[in-house]
Amino acid sequence: MNKVKTTSEKSLPNNSRIVALLTQLEKINSESLLVEADTARYVTSKILHLAQSQEKTRKEMTAKGSTGVEVILSTLENTRDLQTTLNILSILIELVSVGGGRRACILVSKGGTQTLLQLLLGASKDSPPNEELMVQLHSLLAKIGPKGNHSRDKKFGVKARINGALNISLNLVKQNLQNHRLILPCLQVLRVYSTNSVNAVSLGKNGVVELMFKIIGPFSKKNTGLMKVALDTLAALLKSKTNARRAVDRGYVQVLLTIYVDWHRHDSRHRHMLIRKGILQCIKSVTNIKLGRKAFIDANGMKILYNTSQDCLAVRTLDPLVNTSSLIMRKCFPKNRLPLPTIKSAFHFQLPVIPTSGPVAQLYSLPPEVDDVVDESDDNDDIETETETETENENEDDKDQHFKNDDIETDIDKLKPKQELGRPIEELKIYEQFFPELAENFQEYDLVSKEPKPFASATNLGGPIVVPTAGDEHPAEANQSVKGIAVKDRSSLQMEEYNKRPCLLDLPKKDHNKDSLQLQNDQKKLLSSCQCLSQEIVKGLDRITLQNTSKNEQYYSTGCLIKKESKTSLTTPTCNKPCQHVSSCGSGLFEGPSVQLGKLCCTGVDPEEEEDSSSHSSGEQVLLEVPDMLPLHDPDLYIEIVKNTKSVPEYSEVAYPDYFGHIPPPFKEPILERPYGVQRTKIAQDIERLIHQNDIIDRVVYDLDNSSCSVPEEGDILKFNSKFESGNLRKVIQIRKNEYDLILNSDINSNHYHQWFYFEVSGMKTGIGYRFNIINCEKSNSQFNYGMQPLMYSVQEALNARPWWSRVGTDICYYKNHFSRSSIAAGGQKGKSYYTITFTVSFPHKDDVCYFAYHYPYTYSTLKMHLQKLESMHNPQQIYFREDVLCETLAGNSCPLVTITATPESNYYEHVCQFRNRPYVFLSARVHPGETNASWVMKGTLEYLMSSSPAAQSLRESYIFKIVPMLNPDGVINGNHRCSLSGEDLNRQWQNPNPDLHPTIYHAKGLLQYMATIKRLPLVYCDYHGHSRKKNVFMYGCSIKETMWHTNVSAASCDVIEDLGYRALPKILSQTAPAFCMSSCSFVVEKSKESTARVVVWREIGVQRSYTMESTLCGCDQGKYKGLQIGTRELEEMGAKFCVGLLRLKRLTSPLEHNLPSSLLDIENELIESSCKVTSPTTYVLDEDEPRFLEEVDYSAESNDEQDVELVDNAGDYEPSIQEDALSDSEATRIQLP
Repeated sequence: MNKVKTTSEKSLPNNSRIVALLTQLEKINSESLLVEADTARYVTSKILHLAQSQEKTRKEMTAKGSTGVEVILSTLENTRDLQTTLNILSILIELVSVGGGRRACILVSKGGTQTLLQLLLGASKDSPPNEELMVQLHSLLAKIGPKGNHSRDKKFGVKARINGALNISLNLVKQNLQNHRLILPCLQVLRVYSTNSVNAVSLGKNGVVELMFKIIGPFSKKNTGLMKVALDTLAALLKSKTNARRAVDRGYVQVLLTIYVDWHRHDSRHRHMLIRKGILQCIKSVTNIKLGRKAFIDANGMKILYNTSQDCLAVRTLDPLVNTSSLIMRKCFPKNRLPLPTIKSAFHFQLPVIPTSGPVAQLYSLPPEVDDVVDESDDNDDIETETETETENENEDDKDQHFKNDDIETDIDKLKPKQELGRPIEELKIYEQFFPELAENFQEYDLVSKEPKPFASATNLGGPIVVPTAGDEHPAEANQSVKGIAVKDRSSLQMEEYNKRPCLLDLPKKDHNKDSLQLQNDQKKLLSSCQCLSQEIVKGLDRITLQNTSKNEQYYSTGCLIKKESKTSLTTPTCNKPCQHVSSCGSGLFEGPSVQLGKLCCTGVDPEEEEDSSSHSSGEQVLLEVPDMLPLHDPDLYIEIVKNTKSVPEYSEVAYPDYFGHIPPPFKEPILERPYGVQRTKIAQDIERLIHQNDIIDRVVYDLDNSSCSVPEEGDILKFNSKFESGNLRKVIQIRKNEYDLILNSDINSNHYHQWFYFEVSGMKTGIGYRFNIINCEKSNSQFNYGMQPLMYSVQEALNARPWWSRVGTDICYYKNHFSRSSIAAGGQKGKSYYTITFTVSFPHKDDVCYFAYHYPYTYSTLKMHLQKLESMHNPQQIYFREDVLCETLAGNSCPLVTITATPESNYYEHVCQFRNRPYVFLSARVHPGETNASWVMKGTLEYLMSSSPAAQSLRESYIFKIVPMLNPDGVINGNHRCSLSGEDLNRQWQNPNPDLHPTIYHAKGLLQYMATIKRLPLVYCDYHGHSRKKNVFMYGCSIKETMWHTNVSAASCDVIEDLGYRALPKILSQTAPAFCMSSCSFVVEKSKESTARVVVWREIGVQRSYTMESTLCGCDQGKYKGLQIGTRELEEMGAKFCVGLLRLKRLTSPLEHNLPSSLLDIENELIESSCKVTSPTTYVLDEDEPRFLEEVDYSAESNDEQDVELVDNAGDYEPSIQEDALSDSEATRIQLP
């Protein structure tokens, strides 16, 4: 051994007393003088005294370059003197007790573990072993073994087993159960040993589990430290399935519950929370196996933990007990079958071609008798042979902790774009018809300069409108309203004379003209009294009153009363009780298919009462102030379009929000602050279902699978409906008086993708919190856990001049529930669970009709209406607008293709030539039906392109826009979330689309392939999407270098030369669009995305600027809209800002400014500042895009998984601020805009 360096080490001054002592000790070691035992004893005692009294000494001994620890360990190996050994053990304990794990790691690195284990082995041969030596040895060993996430010696368990130390410690405990001073450190070492699964099994075979139950017991103020260590040791041991089964077989689950209740009852001052938590950790470990869960249920564990956790709720410091109890109960909650006959969609559409492989092929190949709802997972962990091996733990130690995503494409050959037409040029010529602008000479156009027609129709400016209403609320007479019933029996009314003029709600023909004329006269009077009345909107809405009118119908308009005589309708709703007001509504008859408008908000009337025409009903109309009615919405036109929209269920109803339209509310809607512990409360209420089963109503109130399911007549039961375009709600079960479980419908020809919902609710009362649980969600987390709220549209509010979707709901959370997914539904994975979105709503009006949606609905019929309005309003002298049918969908709906550019100044050759040579921009949206925000962004783009602003005109003169605004019309119409009628994600079909199954993708790709053949590749391709996991708006692009930078392959070594222009547009948007976030953008190409539009258009078509633009469904956490939920105003603004970005891009890429500013392309710095996260290849589970919850165990959607979450006394506690307490209700958080 080298001599101690007393002069060269700066960390050890020459005059240091400890250096002198260590030098002396080393001399004793080197000379091995047994006669100097007294000297060694003296020196070590002096060193011990210095170590105990001076932190300076401890620092010097463990400082970098010091050989102090080596000298001490050498002395320990050589000495035979007991007192010297004890002194040295005490010195080492002093060294590692302070300074965290660093000093313990120094001891390990010097071979301390092996030395101590050998000393333990030698000392155990003494009979009896020296107690003081064993106490000291075990105390030190416990400090250098792995603890939690701090690994002092990762191989500690393996070394202990190899040296035969396991049974030494175990036997010491067995032989000295009454000697608490000795067995306490022995138990600490056993706990460390047990972190190695092989050691835990070995110790279990030697009776360690039974031994622990001799130490732990009922409440006692004595030996609480020993009890805590014994519980920690037992919890570690029970993580082994073998030991857990042994504990179950011996009835220890019941024992643990009994002990827990005893400590809970007696620990009234909560001084022993760690012991109570230790008992729960043991229960948590043993319930990781099926036998343990069964034993827990049989021992009434659910009720015991539920009751004890409810007792703890009032004390915040006991939250770790409540959280751990919640984890155990959720894990042990018996798995329930989803209450459906099949997980396949309630609607069936026969495909023209059945795929040969994939999920759809498997779906069609299932025998009809197969129960695809039941979970086949048998928890076969109980019959597995013990597979815990030594290598299992050792391999874990060597795992690379760095993030590595195997989904990133690393093959340079695959990354390099290679233009591949894929189809013969002759075949692609069919797309020539969609490019008439390239051949148009404009000779027949009258291109004389004219005053441009304004984009916004003057008649459509905001103003008061007359619409039907259920009347102002009168609290004293709120229960006296009557509801008009929509006529269901159309056969008696469908006569030829009714079809001459389509009207929303028809009257008998003989009174129709008279009443219409009278109505027009009355409206003229209204116009004279209110000059700003919007005639067009009145025309769209007044027809609701054409049915169910009465003799003394009254119209109220800003203080003046207008009376009108009219005939009584054959379908007048009647009521035997006095009524304050009636709203008139019913079914509509049209030329062609009939369409029925949903019910208005009034109290219900029995169908039988309709036959009694002797009593009269009165209706009211109020003059409404609509602040900003959009020019593109036309209710009449919408109804006409709906008649030609083809749905699989053949919908005949129209949802009121789609008929009335939506305008953005004039207030901000902040991201919801969730009150502390809300998920825990919801889970407790779910557990009550099992404990108090008699309190559960369990009544089906809506069911698409059962046509005979009757609508409940009771006044206190909500009525549901989703039988309208884009609607999705399959089944509703009333659980408690004001709580309902909702089940969503799968995408057609699929058995999953449950996320989009859109449904109607009526029959509500005010002042009541109704809880809705959507119980068959599949994603592992959601923005509902991060402040997103669902949307609600109130018909009563719309009739009161507030026709908008608003964010509503309190106590919102998203968590794993007890409904099991079959492996058929989970992509072959067994034992998976569904997730619940839960929210509570208090309705503002009694007997209203309200609609709920996942995001702002935007139907296919709405798109068609908007396109027609845009075409009818545009000035052809200024704007070249063309709408073609790209193809027909599987259901026979047309897929629109829109061309927009500027009409040439004249038909002179120069102007026409400039027109034809403009670069193309290709845009698409809504390939995923549930991402409705994509359509609102597209609406903003279309409106901007069609506007009369100079910038828009400049943009049209710069580019020709080819736009497919809805790539998946069938999915949108039928309420799908992700797929088309083929049951497949169309954005995974771009590599090889099938013309029969994926016609819109096949022909959209064909357009791009044709553009490639005629050398007119678009400058930009962008596909608009929505993102359910992240905030803000951002882009995904494609870059070889940035993809390589995210792998271990050096991009420089690949000799890749890449134009950095792909970053220009996102960078421009980050500077101009408030919602856009550059740091969320990624330009990495993943293997799982190789068949998406973005990657295929980049790789096969050769478009460098090929993007997916993702818009959040929730809100923003940066910029101008930070802390706010996103609305249609912001989404449409994003669409317009995208256009502005293209205009700037044009200027940057023009020949005069061909050098892009370096600030736009500063890639390296941005990559250093923010690393782009790459999503997982599977559609089932995506990477988390949010920070972890502050209250991790309580809030995490995965919090009932078998993860050992460390819960320190107050860890995970999240103190809500005063502001948070005040912001628990979303309604209170709205800030009125100036």
